[in-house]
Amino acid sequence: MTRRRHVIAVLENDAVIRRAVASLLAAHGYATELYASAEDYLGVATSAARCLVVDIRLGDISGIELGRHLAATGYKFPIIFITASDDQTLRNQAIELGCVAFLLKSMLGDRLIEAVAKAIAQTSGGIR
Repeated sequence: MTRRRHVIAVLENDAVIRRAVASLLAAHGYATELYASAEDYLGVATSAARCLVVDIRLGDISGIELGRHLAATGYKFPIIFITASDDQTLRNQAIELGCVAFLLKSMLGDRLIEAVAKAIAQTSGGIR
């Protein structure tokens, strides 16, 4: 079965993890846009991404702050949050934003692919 190459934006400040997530997604037929920070993503005029995979702890602007900013400016699209810390407060904040999934980095694999497929199913076009 040939899958259309949906684009997934990956926002992760750790280059090793960013490349690993991109490789995992590519192995399942997805194309990626890679960003080291929320600022890098916000600086892009257009994106072909159908959903975002966002690290909770990105740096100056956290993943949660990015999600709030995008929602406040009218962008509505699926976000999958990833984190190394299973902090219940952050999980609750992510759920309040309506995330597709809140995943621990140590357990990505199939869970990430399932969440991306769910996110893609929720969108009918690009996000910006």
